Formats: sequence, C-alpha cells, structure tokens
Amino acid sequence: MRGLKDKRVLITGGASGIGAATAARFLEEGSRVCILDRNAQACEHIKHELPALGEAIIADVTDLMQVEAAFAEAIRLMDGVDVLVNNAGISIRHKFLEISPEEWDRVLAVNLTGVFYVAQTAARHMWERGSGVILQTASTNGVMGYPYYADYNATKAGVIELTRSMALELAPKVRVCAVAPGYVLTPMQRAEYSDAMLAEVNQKIPLGRHATPEEIAGLFVYLASDDAAFATGHVFTMDGGETAGGLASR
Repeated sequence: MRGLKDKRVLITGGASGIGAATAARFLEEGSRVCILDRNAQACEHIKHELPALGEAIIADVTDLMQVEAAFAEAIRLMDGVDVLVNNAGISIRHKFLEISPEEWDRVLAVNLTGVFYVAQTAARHMWERGSGVILQTASTNGVMGYPYYADYNATKAGVIELTRSMALELAPKVRVCAVAPGYVLTPMQRAEYSDAMLAEVNQKIPLGRHATPEEIAGLFVYLASDDAAFATGHVFTMDGGETAGGLASR
C-alpha cells in the first residue's frame, strides 16, 4: 500500500486476534507499530512473535488516566502517532433477560466508553499536528439484530455513529472510518462457539466460512494508506456476504 512506510501506528487490543494480525500487517508495510492491551501475558507473547514491534504497552482502555499515559508513551517511543486502530473490545454471549447490570456496564465500558477515550485522546494529538487517520472496529452486529449479544450490538452501533460524527468534526485534518467485520475466527469467537455452532454459522455465510484476522487486517491497512486518502466517515463491511440478504439473523 502507498504511504505506509515509517508511519507511526498505535493499535488497541493489539495483543491477539484482529489487533495482532493488524500489527503484523502494518509491520510488513514498513510501518512503526506499538500496541496497547490490558493482558500482560499476551503482550509478552506478541513481543516474541513480532520482534519488530516497537512496544506492547499495558493499559486498560476503560481508565482515562491509563489511556492518556499509554498514548503519551506511544508518542515518546515513536515521536508521534499517525494512525490509530481503535480495536479493543469484549463480548459476552447471553440472553437479554439474563444480562446483569455489571455485565452491561463492563461491555459498554470497554467497547464504547473505551473507544471514546482512545479516539478523543488520539484526535487531540492529530488535530494539533494537522493530520492523522483513526480507524475503529465496529461489527455487522452494529447494523443488524443478533440474538444473545444485546449489549455488544448496542456498543457496536454506537461505534458506528461515533465514527460518523468524528469524521464530520475532524475533517479535513483527520480521516475517520470504521471496519465492520462479520464472523471472524478469533480466540474470542472460538471461546464462545462450539464446533457445531461454528459449522451452523458457516452455512449461513455465502462464502461458507469465517474470515481470518489477517483478512480484516488487510482492510485496516488499506484504509490507513494513501490509496484510501478520500475515504472518511464510512463503515467498511467485510463479512463474506453475510449481511447482503440478512442471512445471519435467520
């Protein structure tokens, strides 16, 4: 991709799944990369997996003080941040009637409030510098109804509207887009679905399978590149055709 060599990239939730794959892909493009993740063990693991990684910063996106400190550390290490991949997120599979207040608050804290904290912190830095790209992880869950994920669905719909609002206010200095993956075979997905459940889902996806994290990473890299210089305010879906006919909700 054009324009990614030596770009300074910060990825939240970067120690596993889509975040780790995205870090690896940016490194392949010649970018400088730091990740932010709350899982210290996973951070140690990815530093061994990706020796070219700048640093794995341990921080919880639900804590604004930790976010600001982590961002300051990323700026110190890379002398700035050109691209943010705002990717940290969690999900809990359960029935709507069984969601506890504590579970609701936790999912919203990570998936929406945390996204806001990181996005605003990055946007202030980029606005002052005069340029930057913010990419956020949404989901097809934010545009369609899915059972057993009411809290997660609500947060991803929120990320989509946050992205659109940010894009309008931050133009023309900062581009802001969201990526909405469909079903991706990440460790988080694997932990929630049995083999039988995965097979059932695959039958509903026109391409007949889950995406790989690496495929989603490729879209993030494209949107950060100069090849996507006129893209802002939009949600880019990669779902194997899942939402084309609403198949996943049947």
